[in-house]
Amino acid sequence: MPQSGIKKVVLAYSGGLDTSIILKWLRDTYGCEVVTFTADIGQGEEVEPARAKAQTMGVKEIYIDDLREEFAAHYVFPMFRANTIYEGEYLLGTSIARPLIAKRLIEIANQTGADAIAHGATGKGNDQVRFELGAYALRPDIHIIAPWREWDLNSREKLMTYAEQHDIPVDFKKSGKKSPYSMDANLLHISYEGGVLEDPWQEPEEDMWRWTVSPEQAPDRAVYLELSYRGGDIVAIDDVAMTPAQVMEHLNQVAGANGIGRADIVENRYVGMKSRGAYETPAGTIMLRGHRAIESITLDREVAHLKDELMPRYASLIYNGYWWSPERTMLQAMIDASQVHVNGVVRLKLYKGNVAVVGRKSESDSLFDTNIATFEEDAGAYNQKDAEGFIKLNALRMRIAAGKRGR
Repeated sequence: MPQSGIKKVVLAYSGGLDTSIILKWLRDTYGCEVVTFTADIGQGEEVEPARAKAQTMGVKEIYIDDLREEFAAHYVFPMFRANTIYEGEYLLGTSIARPLIAKRLIEIANQTGADAIAHGATGKGNDQVRFELGAYALRPDIHIIAPWREWDLNSREKLMTYAEQHDIPVDFKKSGKKSPYSMDANLLHISYEGGVLEDPWQEPEEDMWRWTVSPEQAPDRAVYLELSYRGGDIVAIDDVAMTPAQVMEHLNQVAGANGIGRADIVENRYVGMKSRGAYETPAGTIMLRGHRAIESITLDREVAHLKDELMPRYASLIYNGYWWSPERTMLQAMIDASQVHVNGVVRLKLYKGNVAVVGRKSESDSLFDTNIATFEEDAGAYNQKDAEGFIKLNALRMRIAAGKRGR
């Protein structure tokens, strides 16, 4: 049943059909004022039309925020310091954007005196969990309205009928053809769900992909990139200094043009079901490969191994919506501390969907010592005879057990 006493709601508003219907539905159902918030996090589409549409629908308080740099610097980059990947394949493009949107919703609610926020996530997906866990962590008393869990507009046909009845404008692409996929995009990725993807046996259609060419159609000549790292973050590409958002925009363009970044995944949603999705994450694919390469020469062995052990837990926290949890904050502090000496340059070779590490160096922080690692004469840096005692000590427990059990 609708809650009483709701006077003002901040709505995460894209300007599309669903959130425009939600805007009208909130007014009719709750009799409240609606504030709209639209975030530019690098989705590649103009966000200003959302302002015009909100104005047309009579919204008085409209927030349009460019959050690309904040998203890249304070969410994506910290995540990649941990080499984060969910279930071995998913680079968390949608997941990592939700805590930022939740934070901004709460900030606007505080600024405008709103007593509730609303979102357009469905009752079957992960996003409802991510938005709401974040909101409650930042403002425990906030009221959250999730129309998909309340209304009976549970089909595209019902939504269209509602829009027609209430004179809500419906935007169609110039081609007159609507994509059959549910898509979400930001600086890190674009995701696709629905349509033929609901059958995990069906191959994605080639014309579905927006950011990447197929590896078969990628250039026949390899492209080389040099990524400069400071404190675990990319600060320059090919000696050109860039902000975090500029790094991602550049890598998306170069990697996408070389067929890099596609993934076809069946993942385990937090709400309990399995879901098949396709993703394009060109920049993220490069960032993960490059970061592991620079860490390979700058991180202590046990620190690197501990990070790898903790990474799946960290990935699950982000996937499940616990960015603002104390355990994620604790893990982040440890991860960030490990990055103090992750400085240097990585050289990558991009070719037809593949990313190869072909060079890495760190003048001040490399732990790779040629004098020790060489197969040539090592000038006494490493006494090979020492290995005998090392091996025997490590074999002691196994030798004792074998002797006792008669092996």
